[in-house]
Amino acid sequence: MSSVIESQEHKALRAAVAALGQKYGRDYLARVAREGGHPDELWADAATLGYLGVNLPEEYGGGGGGITELSIVLEELGAAGCPLLMMVVSPAICGTVIARFGTGEQKRAWLPGLADGSRTMAFGITEPDAGSNSHRITTTARRDGDEWILSGRKVFISGVDIADATLIVGRTEDARSGRLKPCLFIVPRDAPGFSRTVIDMELQAAEKQFELVLDEVRLPSSALVGDEDAGLLQLFAGLNPERIMTAAFAIGMGRYALAKAVDYAKTRQVWKDPIGAHQAIAHPLAAAHVELELAGLMMRKAALLYDAGDDMGAGEAANMAKYAAGEACVRAVDQSVHTLGGNGLTREYGLASLITASRVARIAPVSREMILNFISHQTLGLPKSY
Repeated sequence: MSSVIESQEHKALRAAVAALGQKYGRDYLARVAREGGHPDELWADAATLGYLGVNLPEEYGGGGGGITELSIVLEELGAAGCPLLMMVVSPAICGTVIARFGTGEQKRAWLPGLADGSRTMAFGITEPDAGSNSHRITTTARRDGDEWILSGRKVFISGVDIADATLIVGRTEDARSGRLKPCLFIVPRDAPGFSRTVIDMELQAAEKQFELVLDEVRLPSSALVGDEDAGLLQLFAGLNPERIMTAAFAIGMGRYALAKAVDYAKTRQVWKDPIGAHQAIAHPLAAAHVELELAGLMMRKAALLYDAGDDMGAGEAANMAKYAAGEACVRAVDQSVHTLGGNGLTREYGLASLITASRVARIAPVSREMILNFISHQTLGLPKSY
């Protein structure tokens, strides 16, 4: 029953994070984005309260929990209208990979800072010509004595401007034509040959997106995270939490939009009764709530499997959770905007910008079509078409 009914500790965590979220809210995040800034105050408060590193080991200043707890934090901040996208990247992906596969030196250097929010790390996997096909990664790493040299390009990498380093996914040069053998490298922000260009996005968010160029970036051997022959294991140690946290991001956003629409439908009166009394308004909102709840259950299952060490089971569940949450979020936002009518498109009510933002969960970090490919092949055993 633990996978269905939340513990008192988790309920208390939800309530505490929700209170922090209410202190800031959607207006704060929208203002920060408009001004081209970053949500530093919220990030600092979340760090001080121990929320940013709740999944990281206690011996390095973390909370000793797992992705289960971290997903609760992000969902509740999202439900309050102020999700922190860098939580997906810094503690969930990079922190998890370093905690599981990093050397003692890497853990000591990075985990305390990732846990207390004083250091952040970005994650670079997507490439301009590879898209969702990580087997086409062309960023290469070659040995030069005791050093590594990285060359390649990355695109749609979040928060590189504020990150102290980026965890870059490359491949050993001799694996270029063979099976994917990803290698993970910590690349400092000021490394010679490491440059970034901001991508002009329609999406209004505090976290900017970047294209990266690695031009013969020379790194010490200590920059390699884990074993260069570990392959997909250590890569998916970061990608499964990314999918779970994206689900949390989407569910929180959907809950926020739905709450706005429900409040409006309770008070907006055009004829004799509030519009929420009419089934044409009430039923779609109820259906959106059901879909968000169902997505939340799958997200919790995925997080519990991951935290229990079942990487294979978590991979399937994390993809399902991300798919379900993305679909539920888009429908909840769409119905919420529609409920408000013209008001749903005004800046005053703050829902219109979510029309674009909600699509992120369908597209990133992996498209819904690629998730359906995964389920078709891995779960149902259907043949591949590619």
